Amino acid sequence: MQTIPVPLVAPLFNPATFAIPGAVDELLKRLRDDYPMSQADVPGFDKHWIVTRHADIRFISRQNDLFHNADRSATLAPLAGEELVRQFTDGDYNLFRSLVQLDGQEHKDHRNVLRLPLSPPSVAEMEARMRLSVKEEIDKLARGDGTIDFVEEIATSYPLHVVMDTIGVPREDHPEMLKLTQWLFSWADPDLMRPGSDPMSPEQQAVTWKIVFDRFDDYFSGLIKLRQEEPKADLATTIANADIDGEPMQHSRAISYFAILATAGHDSTAHSTAQAMWTLAEQPELFAQLKNKPELIPAFVEEAIRWTTPVKHFVRHATDDCEVAGRPIKKGDRLYLAYPSGNRDEAVFDDPFTFRLDRGKNRHVGFGHGGHICLGQHLARLEMRLLWEALFEVLDHVEMAGEGRLIASELVSGPKSVPIRYSLA
Repeated sequence: MQTIPVPLVAPLFNPATFAIPGAVDELLKRLRDDYPMSQADVPGFDKHWIVTRHADIRFISRQNDLFHNADRSATLAPLAGEELVRQFTDGDYNLFRSLVQLDGQEHKDHRNVLRLPLSPPSVAEMEARMRLSVKEEIDKLARGDGTIDFVEEIATSYPLHVVMDTIGVPREDHPEMLKLTQWLFSWADPDLMRPGSDPMSPEQQAVTWKIVFDRFDDYFSGLIKLRQEEPKADLATTIANADIDGEPMQHSRAISYFAILATAGHDSTAHSTAQAMWTLAEQPELFAQLKNKPELIPAFVEEAIRWTTPVKHFVRHATDDCEVAGRPIKKGDRLYLAYPSGNRDEAVFDDPFTFRLDRGKNRHVGFGHGGHICLGQHLARLEMRLLWEALFEVLDHVEMAGEGRLIASELVSGPKSVPIRYSLA
């Protein structure tokens, strides 16, 4: 069986690689071309099948009984980190048991808790409130001096406020939610990681996960109690009073539910929004096209999601012997789904390394695929569309005012700085 050379594939297991523009795309293209559906045996980690092709990612993502999320860690973790998590949890491989770390009927039952509140009709009802948040961000441009770090001032704060308001987290607590999100997803980034963290330690990721989970537990336990006593029209009330198979949701499941909403719920949208602005600031012809044809904004949003692919991977676990793309997969094998690779697959996307608005039905896997597809995808799309509609109304020109920088994270990442110079219409 063909194994990927360690020097070639090891950078994929290193968060720092994702902070180097173009490095991951170059690496994954080499894997797609020369090592499709091959195994990686990187020291300190279990063997993983590296799944780089769009068709294979979608195939695996549709077979939810054959490829589980929760039997082992659903994200890339060193063996030492997994062992530490098991010590924290009395044998469980997962500290968090959110929708990402659930399978089968349990996953379906928990997903159904917010299926209707996050459905397209329900999300559409949030538009008026969302537009108020958009106005807050646009006002920052009007008050500014023509230069701004788009990540720090707008791309991060806007989806954070929208999602936290929807959950029912008071505005004064939003900075704490952002900090915990950065600790969780950017655990190895020198600017965003938890103070005192050592990204060189194979156990550090697990230590950070435990700290973050405990902080979320402390915070959301109080919110659960409050919403059980005084229900409101928010997602916190829905989760706090949810029944799973006729019983109240388990406490750890509820905390995990809040945790994924309070992190991935805004973080991935922030990255796609930031990367979209970076692209516009470097491509004036694209800015002019969208300025003149705002009806192209929905296509722009979809291409921004494909282009950024904020969620870089999930790991699946084979529950039985099977075959994928002609490769014999054994029960217990682990499969790393490389979403950025699927979204640059030449077999699916013409000219995949160009940002294009004419892709028609954009078949990206930026929200995943199959039964675990992102539950908040409709909210994210509306957030981005409303913001960009407002931005193109007021912006006359935008360009980079310095060097953009990317986050060092192998799980969820995007730009951490996009300095722009702008003028208003």
